[in-house]
Amino acid sequence: MRTRLLAALAVCGLLLTGCTDSGGGSRGVITLRFQSLAWQQESVAANKELVKEWNASHPDVKVEYVQGSWDSVHDQLLTSFEGGEAPDIIHDASDDLADFAYGGYLADLRELLPDRLKSGIPQRSWETTTFGNGVYGVPFLQEPRVLIANATWLKESGVRIPTPEKPWTWDEFRAIAKRLSGKGTYGVAWPLKEPVSATLNLSLSAGGQMFHRGKDGKVTVHFDAADAVVPGIVHDEVNTDHSAARTTLGMGGSDTLPGFFGGKYAMVPLGFSYRQQIAQQAPKGFDWQVLPAPAGADGLAQGVSPQTLSVSEDSPHKKEAAEFIDFLLRPKNMVRLALGDWMLPTGTEALKDPALHTTKDDWATGTALAAHLRSAPAQSVRGYPEWKDKVATPAFQEYYSGAIGPGELRQRLVRDGTLVLARYQR
Repeated sequence: MRTRLLAALAVCGLLLTGCTDSGGGSRGVITLRFQSLAWQQESVAANKELVKEWNASHPDVKVEYVQGSWDSVHDQLLTSFEGGEAPDIIHDASDDLADFAYGGYLADLRELLPDRLKSGIPQRSWETTTFGNGVYGVPFLQEPRVLIANATWLKESGVRIPTPEKPWTWDEFRAIAKRLSGKGTYGVAWPLKEPVSATLNLSLSAGGQMFHRGKDGKVTVHFDAADAVVPGIVHDEVNTDHSAARTTLGMGGSDTLPGFFGGKYAMVPLGFSYRQQIAQQAPKGFDWQVLPAPAGADGLAQGVSPQTLSVSEDSPHKKEAAEFIDFLLRPKNMVRLALGDWMLPTGTEALKDPALHTTKDDWATGTALAAHLRSAPAQSVRGYPEWKDKVATPAFQEYYSGAIGPGELRQRLVRDGTLVLARYQR
């Protein structure tokens, strides 16, 4: 009898332990896996410090930091979703979320997030993570495209220096790039190894939209006069004015920096976060400054795909994962993450922080552009990754190099592009 009683108590103990052991932890401790894509030293440090602070104040909900990579995140996440091994909290970019959201891999956050966080981020930012009737990510860092310019070169040329209050028009930009060009030097270097997002996002300033959703909800590709403005400027700078270096068309942003430092290019259109590399790598005495991207019919409007935090639909601890996201994105913490990545926070309170309004490293210029940032045109388009890789990238690359004209570009983007998207909308 005593043996049976002990055995029963042992079984009961195991059952109780199983009921209180949540998420693989022990003694009732929940463990959440947070996959971060932070890669810059300051950014990684900021993320790890915040995880440490959370763990110190939440003994029952521990967060495990997992390092991911931007280079492979889409395929890696798809594999982990299908294999049931996805992290609880997922760091990604909003333009990578559509297929995951529609595929049922991400949790709808509308009922999980506190009002403070929902009201603290503008609606225009929430639009970047809204797919159908759900919200599948919290947009928290954003990056305008700007012109990084050789300040000495600009001063010596006597050109008008643009400001967010009085930017250059696209026509002015073309004329100034031509004026700044000389023998063996160029007014601008366009690093367009990945041409699609840069083209579409900058085209918003001219009123370009590219993707149009019909009454039936299906998306088709258009390439109207407004869509052609920015691509036409780039094409003409390279092939007609010779004010843009042809050799940089196949480069990434970092590849252009040695030539920029060496006085080969007066300006380079880059993401705002490239300031960190420039501040670290520029030769002693090199004077550089940040200028707003040119304005078009819609002013300084520009598309962005913010960095996001999502929760896996398969996570058994969605509530706790959302609480960690809320902690990570408190205004002061959001500022820490923004400073670590040299980007802008989406939160209205965080954007007021004095650290983001300094003249040092031209933080103030970038922060002044925040109100003009909009959801990237391709944000909610299913099949966009395939359209981008198989249709738009080669078409834009050939157009910018002069291999095809605007008619062929339009035909390929519209005809071939619409066929690709149609397969995702059956």
